Parts: sequence; structure tokens; C-alpha cells
Amino acid sequence: MLEVAPELLGRTLVRTAPEGRIELRITEVEAYAGESDPGSHAYRGRTERNASMFGPPGHAYVYFIYGMWFSLNLVCGPEGTASGVLLRGGEIIKGADLARARRPKARRDRELAQGPARLATALDVDRALNGTDVCAGPGAPLSVLQGHPVPAHLVRNGPRTGVGGEGATHPWRFWADGDPTVSPYRAHVPRDRRKQASSDGA
Repeated sequence: MLEVAPELLGRTLVRTAPEGRIELRITEVEAYAGESDPGSHAYRGRTERNASMFGPPGHAYVYFIYGMWFSLNLVCGPEGTASGVLLRGGEIIKGADLARARRPKARRDRELAQGPARLATALDVDRALNGTDVCAGPGAPLSVLQGHPVPAHLVRNGPRTGVGGEGATHPWRFWADGDPTVSPYRAHVPRDRRKQASSDGA
């Protein structure tokens, strides 16, 4: 999980839908260790909601948060062991017109997928894509391609956004240094005071 997360930076995420195709360069991610991680949805074991996290690696885990937004994670552990990487931000490199239509409030293109809820909205990701095999190749609704991995000396890491308690200090957020599509860091606040979905991971 901690090996996979930084290696996803610079990879290309492709969303293929009837409306068209969007390609996104991944610039920011967060790692979640499953049942050993207090910040993970799987911390208290398997449920109907998080079942995809326990499935085979290379599949999507999509969840709905605060009754408003979706977030997209990639499962990366062996089957039966929950772990995942939340896709927090990226640069739209193809299909920007379609992303703009889905994110009309974005003032600049760098904001189209800056944060997990914005990313999912721009790519039209919802629970229908939960469990999708992102390694299935061309034609799949979601797929991850080689892209241009970010060189190790340009990868930065620090605490995860919005994670409190025992997991607050884990430096498991990874991002491409200096990239304008990386979302701003926000420390944990009690859930009833949160206003955005940009702080909740897998």
C-alpha cells in the first residue's frame, strides 16, 4: 500500500463513458492500511459498504460521503486484506470540455479535479463503478495507464488530510511537488463541523 501510493503519481487515469473520454494525470493520493488503520473505512472490519476494499487488487472502491459526494480509491492489497489508495487530485490532460461541463463552478482548469470529490465529479464517478477492474485495459469504464511516473526526488509526503486520532500523524499522503492541482492540506476537525468531502479517505 505504501509502495503503490507514490508510484501512482504521474500515472494516467482514464474514464470512458458514453459522453466521451477523460484522461487525468494523478498528482495526489493518500494510502489507507485497512483493519490496522484507524483512519480507514475497514478499521472495524468488513461491511457491505467497504466490501470492495477486501476484494482483489486493481479494482475501484467508490463510496458516497455526507450524502453529497463520491470518492474514488484503488484497492492495492492481496484479496481478503483491506487496503486502498484514495485519489485526491489530478490534472485533466484530455477531455477538459467534458470535465468543465460537470464542474461548472471551477474557476480554473487546475481546480477541475483538485480534491477527491471534485475528481470524482469531473470524471462522473459514482457507486455504479464500485468494484470496477481498472487493469482491464482499453474500453473499460475506468482504467489506469502507465503515464509518466513522477520521479522519486519530486514526490513529497505528509499527514493525511482530515484524519484524526491515532492515524493523524501517519505521513501517508503523497503528492507531486509544486503541482498546482494538488489540494490544500486541512487538519482534522470534528465531523459535524466539516463542510467538504475532501478530507475522508478509504
